[in-house]
Parts: sequence; C-alpha cells; structure tokens
Amino acid sequence: MAAVDRFSLLYREISRSCNFYIEALAIVGAWYTVRKCVSLAFDTYSMLRVHLIPRLSGKVDLVKRYGEWAVVTGSTEGIGKAYAEELAKHGVNVILISQNKEKLEAVCRSISETYKVETDFVVADFSKGREPYPAIKEALKDREIGILVNNVGMFYSYPDYFTNLSEDMLWDIININIASANMMAHIVLPGMVKKKKGAIVNLSSACCCQPTPMLTAYAASKKYLDYFSRSLHYEYASKGIFVQSLSPFLVTTKMVACSSLLTKRSVFIPSAEEYASHAVSTLGLSIRTTGYWKHAIQVMLGERLPERIWVWLAMYICGTVRKEATTCQVK
Repeated sequence: MAAVDRFSLLYREISRSCNFYIEALAIVGAWYTVRKCVSLAFDTYSMLRVHLIPRLSGKVDLVKRYGEWAVVTGSTEGIGKAYAEELAKHGVNVILISQNKEKLEAVCRSISETYKVETDFVVADFSKGREPYPAIKEALKDREIGILVNNVGMFYSYPDYFTNLSEDMLWDIININIASANMMAHIVLPGMVKKKKGAIVNLSSACCCQPTPMLTAYAASKKYLDYFSRSLHYEYASKGIFVQSLSPFLVTTKMVACSSLLTKRSVFIPSAEEYASHAVSTLGLSIRTTGYWKHAIQVMLGERLPERIWVWLAMYICGTVRKEATTCQVK
C-alpha cells in the first residue's frame, strides 16, 4: 500500500512538472506567434505606405521639398539615366556626372528637350581616386543642390572567385562604389545643411542583405553604402537632410549583361525606367528600401532565409552565370 502511495505521489509531481513546462511552452509559442503576426502586419503596412500609397496620391513637389537641382552620378545609362529622367519629370533640373562626354551631351540634350528643364554635366572618371573631385566641387559650387543620387557603380564582368579578380578591378570597386559616395556627399552636404533641406540617395544592392559568395567584393561595397546611408541619415536628419539607402534586386541594365537570363524582363526584373519610376516615389518616405515593391517581397524572403540556404542559392546562380559567361568568352 505504501508503494502505491509513493507511486501516486511521484505521478502527481511529474504531472505538475509537465503541466508547468507545457504552459511555459504555450506562452512562448503564443508570444512567438503574436510577434510574427505583428511583424508581418507592420511589414505589410510599411510596404503599402512606401510603395502603393505615394503612387496613388500623385506627384510630390520635389523642387519645393528639396531644391531646384539634382546631381546624378553614373547617369548616361541604366538606373542612373532613368532616375535622372524621372527627376526631370518632376521639374527638377539635373546635373549629370559620368566619364563619357559624348553620352553626357546626348542624355542632357534629350532630357532638356523632353522635360523642359535645365541640364548640365561634368565629365569625371571616379576610378581615378582623388583626382576628379576638385573639378566636381568647382562645377557645383554655385548651384543649389537639393538631391544627390550616388548611382555610379562598378560590377564584376561576371560572378567569380575573389582571387580571380585583378588588382585594378578591386581598386575600381573601392574608388567607384565606396569612395565616390563619400566624396560626393562631402561636397554637397554643407550647402544642404545651410538651407536646411536636401536628400541623398545611395544605390546599394539587395545582394548585401546576406553574404553573397562569388560577388564578395561587390556585395561588401554595397553593404558599406547601406550602413553609410543609414548612419548619415541619423547624423543629419535633425538638420533637414534625408538620406536613403536604395537596394534593388535585379534590373535589366548593362551591368548584368554577362547573363542572357538576367537581362530578360520578367515579373520580378523590371526595366530601369520602371524601377526608377517606383524608386523616386519612395524618396522621403523610407531611409532603407528596395525602391520597388516586388523587390521588397524578394528581400523580405531573402533576409529570412537561413544563411546557409542563401549562400547555396548564391553559389548555384552565380556559378551558372559564370559558366555561361566564360563559355561565351571561349567561343
């Protein structure tokens, strides 16, 4: 009889312990579920606020909000050219900076004739280290720069292993992708602070949301721009300056010409013009955005993938593109 009593007592103790752990796990599970639901609701609201509502509410007066002139680097083709054209649609005068004078003249003439705004250009090769900035500073000194778009960027010829990159390419990535954004911001910020308004847009990339092998140096340079943009915004927000990190996924430009697959427009791969139209509408609303709602979905999923899965996908896609590019070169 005593043995039965001891067994009953032990059973009750185990039952109480199990109930305690079950209740604790239930509370943790409920908290996790609520947190995820709130996070999903907040992300959905943010996506609507940034990507849908502005396009339904009409054009914002960018001239009144930021100033009469915008500077766009790397602006003779791709996203840079399309972004400059989109700013011109809003009545903003544009100054284009790139290294090809003939292309600059042609794009300036086209924008001026099409959108009836003033245009100007500066010829500069950002791969030359400190060399181009005195001339740029001199050219911009008497202009009321309201918007700076640091779009100029250096990409690999095709995805490749880090040690296969030349020293020249590595220095170009540093000078063009990183140094140019720092120096251009350093040139225009004092004027913006003086008039207490302005915007700086730095073109990062969605590939920086997780480590991306075979694009190592490029992705790291874009991660730098992302952190640089966000820190700069918090540093100067109180002075009326808005700084945005713009991180697109794939856009059909010459930058991805190494792959026939990546240059084809699809549901998630817009043209530069379509992308720029969406991206400009997010200016002033989000300091960190893809600029395009379909890309926002991709990044939201990408950031939630376990790192090992992201890396596996990156290695597979980059390896496929590398194989295609090197095969074409051999032919």
